[in-house]
Amino acid sequence: MSEDLPEPDRIEGAPHPRHTAQLIGQATAEATFLHAFNGTRLHHGWLITGPRGVGKATLAWKIARFLLATPDQDGGMFAAPPPENLDIPDSHPIAHRLAALTESRMFLCRRAPNEKRDRLQTVISVDEVRKMKSFFALSAADGGRRVAIIDSIDEMNPNAANALLKLLEEPPARVTLLMISHQPAKLLPTIRSRCRELRLGPLSPHDLADALTQAGGDVAPEHRVALAELAGGSVGEAFRMTNLDGLKLYENLVRLFATLPRLDRPRALMLAEAGAGKGSEAQFELIVTLLDLFLARLARAGTLQQLPPEAARGEGELIARLSPSPAHAREWADVAQHLGLRARRGKAVNLDPAALLMDMLLHINETARQLA
Repeated sequence: MSEDLPEPDRIEGAPHPRHTAQLIGQATAEATFLHAFNGTRLHHGWLITGPRGVGKATLAWKIARFLLATPDQDGGMFAAPPPENLDIPDSHPIAHRLAALTESRMFLCRRAPNEKRDRLQTVISVDEVRKMKSFFALSAADGGRRVAIIDSIDEMNPNAANALLKLLEEPPARVTLLMISHQPAKLLPTIRSRCRELRLGPLSPHDLADALTQAGGDVAPEHRVALAELAGGSVGEAFRMTNLDGLKLYENLVRLFATLPRLDRPRALMLAEAGAGKGSEAQFELIVTLLDLFLARLARAGTLQQLPPEAARGEGELIARLSPSPAHAREWADVAQHLGLRARRGKAVNLDPAALLMDMLLHINETARQLA
């Protein structure tokens, strides 16, 4: 990877998963893999799935360290007892080499630089899969295990996915493929059928706060529940929220929507303009994400007839007023399906970001007026 380019499998501002000291909140997935390892035969292909930012890549690197550092059991009288966890000390030579990307029995498959090496490719190409197959064609120096991490398999183009399928159909001996997927439903069914799945779930507010602190972020105890609600239990999303002051932005949205169905237009315009201008791409995306989230919370609360934990002061009362019944919830769900998507498409063709955000706010206001 070019030193001038960011690593494609790393959240900006956070350590890379291979440097993350501890996997938090995913003990069940760890135990599932350990049980399989201690069994009679370890599956060659593992699909590590779940929402973005919940520790999938951290688990993949932890498994890789464990597999490459744990000696084979010969089953003899003097064999060591089965391992009780996946932990490998940071001082272990394998851990050092993996952190430096110099371990000869490990292959990392991810988006590569383009031909000019001035930016990353948008997909994992078939060339990267061919490099991986060539890597496995070589004999391991010590005859031991070899591991590949694919981060993420969702980014493979069709040719790369088909090449990977052939590798899964005829796997090399003593090779374990760890494939990270944020959207496994979109993968080839034939790929999914040849893998064993490890499903990771969202983190609790406490685990999310601990994981965020470990990644170099911070969250006050009184904000843990709110951040967990907005981030969906995802450390990656929580990191983005804290970097862009997302909690404060959501509070401003709730205060603005308290004026529905008579939207405070000057305040709405100020919010829309905050997502416009040069260098505001991340802010635009965060505002759209938070609007999507607010609509989804309206729809869910009305459908279930149950208010979620508040992510901002006054949100519960606002949701109860705007979505008091399943009928109201259906209207909000219909709006949620297309509003954010329309804004992102408009941004992609260079329409004015402020106008796109203002259009979203006015559409929400009109829906509230019709439902009032």
